[in-house]
Amino acid sequence: MSDKPTAMSFASADDSEELARAELYGLLSRLWLAAPDEALLAQFRVAVTQAPQEGAFLEAPWQALVAAMRATTAEAAAREYDGLFLGVGKPEVFLYGSYYLSGFLNEKPLAALRHDLAALGLARDETRGETEDHIAGVFEVMRYLIAGDDAAVCNLEQQRRFFRGHLQPWIEKLCDAVDTQPRAQLYRALADFTRAFVQVETQGFDLLEQ
Repeated sequence: MSDKPTAMSFASADDSEELARAELYGLLSRLWLAAPDEALLAQFRVAVTQAPQEGAFLEAPWQALVAAMRATTAEAAAREYDGLFLGVGKPEVFLYGSYYLSGFLNEKPLAALRHDLAALGLARDETRGETEDHIAGVFEVMRYLIAGDDAAVCNLEQQRRFFRGHLQPWIEKLCDAVDTQPRAQLYRALADFTRAFVQVETQGFDLLEQ
């Protein structure tokens, strides 16, 4: 088995493979949005340690994430999340794409994202405080573009465009920022799995464009 990213063949992916992709994006969205609660931790206590996609590249980071979820508690995870991403004043790690693309929050990358979301018929949930370029938001959009019912919007070309424009350019920078934080334990494991998953997706879209 290769230790390089193994791309899923999107063009021939069956429904189960696409469902697995969508579920992974949904899981990543949930974990980056807030610390896991007891219910989610309980699911990981019985989760399989086999990688959710075939290929050795995801196996080790997935197993590390499962182990980290089993080793923490809801209270410890909440403290870690708050200390890394919330805090008082400037957080240790920003979760917003504009910061990594421009150096500032609420800049041109966010405006470009909002333009493209409007073209997809999507809009921000006004009850939530996060702007659309929060990592959880872009992952949730990818989940929708894979699993949604509107074929005019939810298709491989839209996935490719959104991934290339609004996810690939900055997600690994965020993961690297998490890795530098001494207090990161659960979220270092999440960052490592996120990075590996994004690399697999990147290779899949590379193949699609050949």
